[in-house]
Amino acid sequence: MKKHRIAVALLSLTLCLALFAGCSNSAPTTTTAAGGDATTASGETVTLKVGATPNPHAEILAQVKDLLAQEGVNLEVVEFTDYPLINTALNDGSLDANFFQHKPYLDNFNLENKTELISVGTVHYEPMGIFAGKTKTLEELKDGATIAVPNDTTNEARALLLLEAEGLIKIKEGAGINATKTDIVENPKNLKIEELAAEQLPRSLPDVDLAVINGNYALQGGLKVTDALATEASDSLAAETYANVIAVRKGDESRPEIQKLVEALNSDTIRQYIEDTYEGAVVPKF
Repeated sequence: MKKHRIAVALLSLTLCLALFAGCSNSAPTTTTAAGGDATTASGETVTLKVGATPNPHAEILAQVKDLLAQEGVNLEVVEFTDYPLINTALNDGSLDANFFQHKPYLDNFNLENKTELISVGTVHYEPMGIFAGKTKTLEELKDGATIAVPNDTTNEARALLLLEAEGLIKIKEGAGINATKTDIVENPKNLKIEELAAEQLPRSLPDVDLAVINGNYALQGGLKVTDALATEASDSLAAETYANVIAVRKGDESRPEIQKLVEALNSDTIRQYIEDTYEGAVVPKF
């Protein structure tokens, strides 16, 4: 009987230890290692899903993938070609962060959609340019010519301000980064402003006289900044206002893997990559 009680006690102890071990591994939590690495308590890497447009954002993200892997972060880049969908995916939790937009665009998205997405750092600036379509120079632009511009609020304003800087139109005083074509108060050449989705602008060139195109979509369309008839200056107010940011949901800014992403994208390695690769079409802002 005594031996039987001992055997039962030993069996109970073994079961308790097994259950304890199983419970302790059932829900690994994210922790920061001594060096600040974003890893789980069991030492596993943390996957970070980041949405981006293909060029240059996804290309730049590809340059930090190995660096982040060394820090315990598995970077998964999800490519989009439609601006609004990237913020929607971030807001609904499909993404952990995104990298494609400037702050005014982010602010406008939050305002229109009642979301709370925030910037956790700037990376670069893409000068917007005026590109030739059927008309090859600004001097040849005829009365009644058609100019295509982005149809989203912040980028349309930016395009109109660039046209104003080139003396083609005049915008109502105070309209600034909220300007639309209804704010044009002087249009000596009776230019027709055609609003198109930003990603369609490069394809529109055969059908319009000129198009004002965002830097990333110009790159995707095979255009170079040196091809532009005019661009925003890299030291201009636009360069400061429209720097591209890394966005996350409010409350996620302190996550170790997010901080690692920001550090990697603001590294000397990325600065050199941008300068060597894009020939002025993308300008580091860190």
